[in-house]
Amino acid sequence: MRIEKNFKIKETIITHIKNNKKEYFIVTLIFIIGIFLGVLFMNNIEDSQFETVKNYLNQFIQNINKAESLDYIGLIKNSIINYSILAITIWFFGTTVIGIPIVFGIVLYRGFCLGYTIAACMTILESGQGILFVFSSIFLQNIIIIPVIIALAVSGIKLYKSIIKDRRKDNIKLEIVRHTIFSVIMLLLLCIAAVIEIMISTNILKNVSKYFIN
Repeated sequence: MRIEKNFKIKETIITHIKNNKKEYFIVTLIFIIGIFLGVLFMNNIEDSQFETVKNYLNQFIQNINKAESLDYIGLIKNSIINYSILAITIWFFGTTVIGIPIVFGIVLYRGFCLGYTIAACMTILESGQGILFVFSSIFLQNIIIIPVIIALAVSGIKLYKSIIKDRRKDNIKLEIVRHTIFSVIMLLLLCIAAVIEIMISTNILKNVSKYFIN
């Protein structure tokens, strides 16, 4: 019974991606461009900016290493709030015809932040330490976060295309409800990512942070 449910869920996801493959390609490409721009920006910052980023990263590592205990509940709450704001923002602009460019901008910005963060870690820390830091601090949760952001953006594009094809009020209401339900599911996945980020990634980072201190 459980195997059948898992199979149906997997089949539904595959069908959804196939039916919206052009949209997924476009949004994924925008996200990758954002990553590239983030890396490019990091590699071309001025020395003063580089020192600021370096000091911030070193201070962050020291704080993690010195912390005897962490307020996991508070951190999870803050993380969930941040991800909720992200999901609601994409949902809101995805429901408006003129908001799609803003959705693209959010995807681009998230890619930029990820690329910038990875490039900063790899540049400031030694190559081995940089890889370890990236995998311990941002890898696990982003396995969920990245597909969710892309899926939310695609859902907004799908809603936009549906409204353009059929402007009847009943159709618009139905598509908005579908988009909203899908967004709520994606928000729940982001909440799971928040728990992983704090309970797993932060603990891993805390355990390995001593290797980053020179």
